[in-house]
Amino acid sequence: MSNQNIISKTIRFHRKKSGLTQKQLAEIAGVGKSVIFDIEKGKKTVQLDTILKILGALNISFRLESPIIHLMETENEKS
Repeated sequence: MSNQNIISKTIRFHRKKSGLTQKQLAEIAGVGKSVIFDIEKGKKTVQLDTILKILGALNISFRLESPIIHLMETENEKS
């Protein structure tokens, strides 16, 4: 499953489990209703800040993973 599909399905699942309509979630997140619809349908061109607003509204956090992420964390500690 692609990251795009995971995000779409996660948002839809959490919205429904929270008992929210797309319109209600849009209002809470401060975005348009059509944005929620587009994301849940897997639209590819959604701004990162919009995704972050929606994830925040649903109290969803995420973690980035990579085989070299520890290098970035080490560099950040040195700064």
